[in-house]
Amino acid sequence: MKTEGYSSQEHYDEMFTKEGLIRPHYREFYQFLSKVSSKKMHQLQFSANKTQKAMGMTFNVYHDNQGMEKILHLDIIPRILPNSEWRKLEAGLKQRVHALNLFLQDVYNEQRILKDKIVPPELILHSKDYLKPCMGLTPPKGIWCHITGTDLVRDKDGEYYILEDNLRCPSGVSYMLESREIIKRAYPQLFNDEGVMPVSDYPVKLLKMLQYLSDKPKPVVGVLTPGIYNSAYFEHSYLALQMGVELVNGVDLVVKDKKVYMQTTKGLQQIDVIYRRIDDSFLDPLTFNPQSMLGVPGIFEAYKAGNVAFANAPGTGVADDKAVYAYVPRIIKYYLGEDPILQNVPTYLCREEEDRNYVLAHIDKLVVKETNAAGGYGMLIGPKSTKEEHARFRELIKANPDNYIAQPTLSLSTVPCLTDQGIAGRHVDLRPYILYGEEIEVIPGALTRVALKEGSLVVNSSQGGGSKDTWVLYK
Repeated sequence: MKTEGYSSQEHYDEMFTKEGLIRPHYREFYQFLSKVSSKKMHQLQFSANKTQKAMGMTFNVYHDNQGMEKILHLDIIPRILPNSEWRKLEAGLKQRVHALNLFLQDVYNEQRILKDKIVPPELILHSKDYLKPCMGLTPPKGIWCHITGTDLVRDKDGEYYILEDNLRCPSGVSYMLESREIIKRAYPQLFNDEGVMPVSDYPVKLLKMLQYLSDKPKPVVGVLTPGIYNSAYFEHSYLALQMGVELVNGVDLVVKDKKVYMQTTKGLQQIDVIYRRIDDSFLDPLTFNPQSMLGVPGIFEAYKAGNVAFANAPGTGVADDKAVYAYVPRIIKYYLGEDPILQNVPTYLCREEEDRNYVLAHIDKLVVKETNAAGGYGMLIGPKSTKEEHARFRELIKANPDNYIAQPTLSLSTVPCLTDQGIAGRHVDLRPYILYGEEIEVIPGALTRVALKEGSLVVNSSQGGGSKDTWVLYK
């Protein structure tokens, strides 16, 4: 398939240099691509789409009035990362998760970092994600963030930057795993020749990490889901199946004598570790939101008593707030005495007067985000927005400055994608997954999210984005 006319001038392209040369780690794939017909590539794409639907790889978009389930479009051309590049990402992510875990333990206990004014105390203590019931708690094995999905982007300089940390209930890993199986079938020989590191053992590693949280020799593990109407229900059921553990709803669980039991056909069985996919506020109506119909009354008391472990621990949301994000480099330095291996995107905190004035004056050049919003919502991309939208966001910032941050508009790297018109570059980000059990481990793959619309920088699936399989090479 021909790639003439492919533009790699304005952005860092993962396959082509600005001079149009093939990057070394893409050479084998490019040779394959140059020999295969356009018709064959579109046939492979069609087969991938059908396989996704057959597997039930769908998600719900809450803001879609049609209420339809959609597939996360999987582009047939993989994203390929050389081993040397991956090792730096791996080291940086381990460093970051280690520091954030120490931060969480500190802010819920001694609060040294707040007393030393490294992080403003009001930023943490007044945050809606700072859970006062967690004060004084140390989770099993001292681990708060067991599963992390960290979003990175690559700017035009070719450097990776951390975009945000996802420490609560990060989603998307099932799409990474299933996408790999689909793409392996599309290029079986090429996949072997390239020497791609495996991700298929993720469920085994996840289960081992969850079991590590209990002192029992054979702990009972379950996945707690809000139910079939949740946007990530496919992932909840998929991971439970792959780990060989029970998938449970709140109504399946009961608390007796500060122990958690699940109802089975043989009666009640104690459950020791819960991989929760329910937000903190819905976890226990007796401790958090009394209106919650999804959680389990009394389950937080069982957690405090040490009779059940949660992954991730309640309260982790305070560390992935977008305003706290700006302080992570200082958090790393404070706890580890190290400079960050991976840099943040420069961030303006609208809660600070100097930063706020700059944002209001340059809003047409910046990306403005709500500190607690996700999925691409509550966001303004200044250069691609109207003057009316600029004016509206200025008023929102003035009314509630604590609720907003702003960042420069990064160019975001591009990767070749198959379109109806041929092969064209589309902007991407990268979400690797990090497990924290006996040690911190970065899975050698990632969910690459793609902005399918030409020129778009919004990669979120809920906003029409797609995905790619991510190949991390052994060499």
